[in-house]
Parts: sequence; C-alpha cells; structure tokens
Amino acid sequence: MRRLYAAPLAYARAVAESRPLTGLIQDRLDRFLLARTDELATIAPELVELTEATSALTGGGKRFRARFCYWGWRAIADLEADDDPLGDAGAHRDLDAIVAIAGAIELLHAAALVHDDVIDRSDTRRGAPSAHERFAALHRGGGWARDPQRFGTASAILLGDLLLGWSADLLDEGLAVLEHRDRAAAVRAEFGTMRTEVTVGQYLDLREEHAWIAAPDAQARQRAHRVVVYKSAKYSVEAPLAIGALAAGADPHRLAALREFGVPIGVAFQLRDDLLGVYGDPAVTGKPAGDDLREGKRTVLVALAREALPSSARALVDELLGDPELTDAQVDVLRRSFVDCGAVAQVERAIEASVERARAALATARLAQAATRELGALADAVAIRTA
Repeated sequence: MRRLYAAPLAYARAVAESRPLTGLIQDRLDRFLLARTDELATIAPELVELTEATSALTGGGKRFRARFCYWGWRAIADLEADDDPLGDAGAHRDLDAIVAIAGAIELLHAAALVHDDVIDRSDTRRGAPSAHERFAALHRGGGWARDPQRFGTASAILLGDLLLGWSADLLDEGLAVLEHRDRAAAVRAEFGTMRTEVTVGQYLDLREEHAWIAAPDAQARQRAHRVVVYKSAKYSVEAPLAIGALAAGADPHRLAALREFGVPIGVAFQLRDDLLGVYGDPAVTGKPAGDDLREGKRTVLVALAREALPSSARALVDELLGDPELTDAQVDVLRRSFVDCGAVAQVERAIEASVERARAALATARLAQAATRELGALADAVAIRTA
C-alpha cells in the first residue's frame, strides 16, 4: 500500500520521547496490580490467575491513549515553560496524579480489549493468546470438567468486568492526589463519557455486522464512520486529551482546540487500524492476516468498496465477508478487489485529510510549545504505524 507520510523521524522521536512516560505508567500499573493480587489472595489463591492475565494484557503496548492524556495535560500545565517535568525527576506537583489517571485509561482499554476479543472470537492479541483462550488453555491443562471454551469465554467476560472496576479505582487514586480538587469532577465526568461512548460504539459496530443486510446501502458509509468516531476516535484520542487537559484546568477555548485536533487524529487512527486488519503483517500486528474479513467488520473500507464495485463483485464481497472459514485464497480475492476498485486509496486519502485537519487545528491553538511539537509527532505516529 502507498504510504502518504514520509515521517519516520517524527515517528521515531515520538517513540523515544514516550519511553520515560511509559516506564512510569508501567510502574504505576505494576504497583496497583500487586496490591490487587494481595487483596485477591485473601479471598482465594486461585484468583492470582486473574491478576496474571491482567499483567499479560497491560505489560507493554504503544500506550497511545496514555501518551495523549499526558500531552493533553502538558499542553495546559506547561504553558509557561518548555521543559519536561519527566526530565526533572518527576518534580511537577501533579505528575503522580496524571500517571495514575493515564494508567486508569490503560486499564479501561485492557477491559475493552478483553471484551472485544470475546465478541470477535479472536484467538490472539499482540501475538499471544487472547484472554479467553488463555483461560481455555488453563482449563485444558488442568484436566477440568465440562467445556474449556465456555469456561474461557465466561472467565474473560468476568476479567473484563473486573478491569472496568479497577480502572475506576485507579482513577480515584489519581484524582485523590490532584492538587486542585475542583478539577476532579470534570475529569471524572469526561472519563465516564469516554467509557459510555466506547461501549455504545462497540454495540454499533456489532449491530452493523448483523443488521447491514436490512439497512439502506446508501447510508453504509455514514454508519461505518459513526462507528469510527464513537468506538475509536473519541475514546483513543479526543477523550484522553481532554482528560489530561481538564486535570490541568483547561479553559473552554483550549479544550475545544484539543478536541478539534483529537477527533480527526482518532479517525485517522481507526482508519489505519481498519487497513491493518486487512493488509497488516501478522508478525507485526500480532493478529492473523485478514482477521477483520473473517469477523465480518463493516468498516469504512468495506463501505467504500461496495460503493465502487459492480453488482457481481459486490455480491461476492457480501458472500465472503464474515465467513470464519475463509481460506487464504479467498482473503486475497477480497484484498485485491478492495485495491482494484480504489477503496484502499480512498481510505489512505481520508487518513491524510484527517491528519491535515488535525494539524490545522493544532497550528491555531494556543498550547504549550513542547506539547504542540509532541502532539504533531504523535499525529504522524498514529497515521503511519504498522501495528
């Protein structure tokens, strides 16, 4: 596929800059989970299986949401300085609070991944067994009674629910040490909105996989875009930015500027994800090739392809999409058809246009210089990523 962004240096810089922050967040998550492990051990020693599964989910990753939260905070908190508080042994008074809040977002994300893999029946996550497969393997290895897959699915649902609760607990811990107490209510409200939006966005995505056949074709692209906005764009970028900015006491104008930057970057993030779900390298993405095709995802890419394809080819797409037994050859047929009809190029142009809109919003925003630079680098990172 054609790459529209020649920004490897920007991407490398964004990764390099994130290392101190991601280390702090990992340490905070590890300490939080250690306390939860001790708590659960007082109930039953077997419950370590839940915290071990959580550690597997939260150990590493790109931490995009946490990084957007941090730089949303820096965009407001650091207006008078251009130095990074991480470079001064974390001396900034609210750094502990923002690290915990960002960690809470990561736990919410882990919960969403667990439930998403159950819904999509995905066997892998980041190249390792998904949570429900992990629990099914535990069942098989123990020689337990009844169905291991049913046990795995039920256990993963419970794990996801537990992580949702824990994300709220870690958020509370962060808000408790936020210096300006009046900002906690705004952060909590934004976090709640984010949690609601990603959940209903997931439902809209699931509904579209099943209800598309009875819905107007003319509205398919708009429905797919709505899923992009609520399942991913707001949750992955806009809300984390806003949460960080609200923790720093952002005024309405600067908060609006960050939202105007965040939504199109979030759209670009999900559109790239949709392309990777079809064309990504499994060795890099950690997911089987063409997984989204077997799951029947009705993405913007699919909507654009169905608009462009002749009726016979469109009927073939409808027949194949969502078949969990798709062969590699059938996956290749769908891939080629999406390229040949121009749908892939349209999605690439949409990614480019989204990033340009975001950059225009960032250019006119009156934010801290360091944050403006790093948000620009993150914009390139989410657009050109390969996983």
